[in-house]
Amino acid sequence: MSSQPSSITPHAYRVTGRNLGLDLARVTEAAAIASARWTGRGDKNAADAAAVAAMRTAFDTVAISGTVTIGEGEMDEAPMLYIGEKVGHGGPEMDIAVDPLEGTNLCARSLPNAITVVALAQKGCFLHAPDIYMQKLAVGPGLPDGVIEIDASIGQNLANLARAKHCDVSDLILCALERERHNELVAKAREAGARVRLISDGDVAAVIATCLPNSGVDIYAGSGGAPEGVLAAAAIRCLNGQMQGRLLFENEAQITRTRSMIRADLDPTQALTLADMAAGPVFFCATGVTSGDLLKGVEYPNPHYIRTHSVMMRSESGTIRYMDAYHHFDPHLA
Repeated sequence: MSSQPSSITPHAYRVTGRNLGLDLARVTEAAAIASARWTGRGDKNAADAAAVAAMRTAFDTVAISGTVTIGEGEMDEAPMLYIGEKVGHGGPEMDIAVDPLEGTNLCARSLPNAITVVALAQKGCFLHAPDIYMQKLAVGPGLPDGVIEIDASIGQNLANLARAKHCDVSDLILCALERERHNELVAKAREAGARVRLISDGDVAAVIATCLPNSGVDIYAGSGGAPEGVLAAAAIRCLNGQMQGRLLFENEAQITRTRSMIRADLDPTQALTLADMAAGPVFFCATGVTSGDLLKGVEYPNPHYIRTHSVMMRSESGTIRYMDAYHHFDPHLA
């Protein structure tokens, strides 16, 4: 078990009397409003670019000295919010994990669960790794510690989860991205008796769904982007769920690079705990772009206002707040 970074400041989320949670909500709201203009228009890159530009501008209003430790790309891939980019305008040093538009395809095709996401932790608390793939396994709260094990077979994990939930494996629903690489996972889950829900994109919302009582998702499994894995881990921390991960490497060069980026106490090839991915006090904020299990999407209730729906979570207090906001709409700026 790895150690957490030292010097955790309990009240780092308040700066000069401001609650950073509301400031971060403004960041995800801005990105959601900008990308929502591209909903259903079939151009995922334009939607993503709009979200990135809006999020970058909104960060200029946040009183932190933030560093993007988990982002969409490396510095030479700008205009994405890249790993190592500095955001904010002074204040405590913070790690930032971002996905300006989680589910670009979902937005472009006007499908459910496109969201904009930011997570915040103190410096050194988020896993700092390249934009590669991560194996993920997650379940919701209220279960015995160790009920899932990323190195165990999916059949064994389903059996342990069914036992912990006092139900049959046939009562469980496993969620995974619909990808060819998951064919064996899906086959083994069905062979064990579980039902499978396949999604096209958006695994941050899918991991969070394991913690929502009415989502119908009992367990999430499979591989996807490491940035989305760290963002999901931040939310799972706040929701008291369980999650494990493992970085997936294509070559030795990626391992060497990752070793130079992560904390010295971590082996880049080891199974990752929640504390390895998101340690200390964590804040998570997301705003819906298209309506889904987690959030309602951006709405236009009248010609003068835009309505957004966001969730703000804080691990230290265990608080989960949903927020509806109305934003004055100037059609001349659209």
